Amino acid sequence: MGFRELLDAWRTGGTSPRTLTEYAVRLPLDDAARLDALAEMFPGRTREQLITELLGSALDEVVSAMPYEPGSKVISTDDQGDPVYEDTGLTPRLIDLTRKHKKRLQASLPKSK
Repeated sequence: MGFRELLDAWRTGGTSPRTLTEYAVRLPLDDAARLDALAEMFPGRTREQLITELLGSALDEVVSAMPYEPGSKVISTDDQGDPVYEDTGLTPRLIDLTRKHKKRLQASLPKSK
């Protein structure tokens, strides 16, 4: 979710499922002041919700900024018939590790009835 979509979501409400794990952070003064300003602007959101949603958007940006690094293995062809090579950069490793940790985190959630 981009930052514009995030602002729209803050206006309309709604949240996604959360882990049982908590993460504590100490913010730089300027960031804490901006967070307090956002909390005042969007009173339906707690600071924790704002941090969570901002972090999610920032992580999406990090993933999209990771460069494609073509490997030597052809995995398909494009519309013009040119080869498409596997990505050997950071993205595939991040995807694999994300799947691994998501399974672990999901396993720790209480089972719904």
